[in-house]
Amino acid sequence: MPRVVVDVMLKPEILDPQGQAVANALPRLGVSDVASVRIGRRIEIEFTGEPDLERAREIADKLLANPVIEDFTVRLAETDETVDAHP
Repeated sequence: MPRVVVDVMLKPEILDPQGQAVANALPRLGVSDVASVRIGRRIEIEFTGEPDLERAREIADKLLANPVIEDFTVRLAETDETVDAHP
C-alpha cells in the first residue's frame, strides 16, 4: 500500500526535555561522544490510491504538527524492507 511518512520535530530554538534527558543518560552507558539529542515523531499515512504528498502536507500542517513550535517533513516511504532493531 502506498505510504507517506511525516517526520515532526521541535523547532531548533524550542527546548527538548526528552532529548536532554537521553543526552544526560548517555554517559552512564559509556557514550561520551554525543553532543545533543533531539526527539521527534514519525507518522505513516497509507493512502488507498496513489500517495498524495500535498494532501499529507495539509494533514500534517492542520493536525499532526503544531506549526508554532514544530517543523515537519513529508516524503514517500522507502520501499526497502526495514530490519527491526530488537532481536
